[in-house]
Amino acid sequence: MKLILLAAAITVFVTASASGQGVKGNNALEQEIRRLDLAEADAIQRSDFAALNKLLAKDFTVNSPRNQIVNGREELFALIRNGVTNYSSFVREPEAVLIRRNTAVVMGSETIKPTGNAPGAGQTVRRRYTNVWMKRDGKWLLTARQASVICPT
Repeated sequence: MKLILLAAAITVFVTASASGQGVKGNNALEQEIRRLDLAEADAIQRSDFAALNKLLAKDFTVNSPRNQIVNGREELFALIRNGVTNYSSFVREPEAVLIRRNTAVVMGSETIKPTGNAPGAGQTVRRRYTNVWMKRDGKWLLTARQASVICPT
């Protein structure tokens, strides 16, 4: 029993020490993830394929607010080219960032104004989102995303 208590105490101490040492590093990393998250929204709004190629994993997958799964970066690019994903305005507000090893999860809200052939064109649409960033080959890439439209009350 004493051995179990000693092991538990050591685990708590080591975990607390490691957490305390990583706070400054995590703050810088969190700011980098937030910057990338906002850059991705900006690239989507501007249909900037060069920037999106740098930000999105090739196997990027979305559970989209149109109730369908988008498989791969190229499928998203086709939606942009066809005007299905087309916004005159895209404001993203990251609210929480969770970082665990090579994975960062960003949760927040978005306000978009679809235009052209996009569903909801001419309206202001609010939605909640979760983005999953993974560090791959030394680069943080957006790997998975889920977004849901907030129903007007």
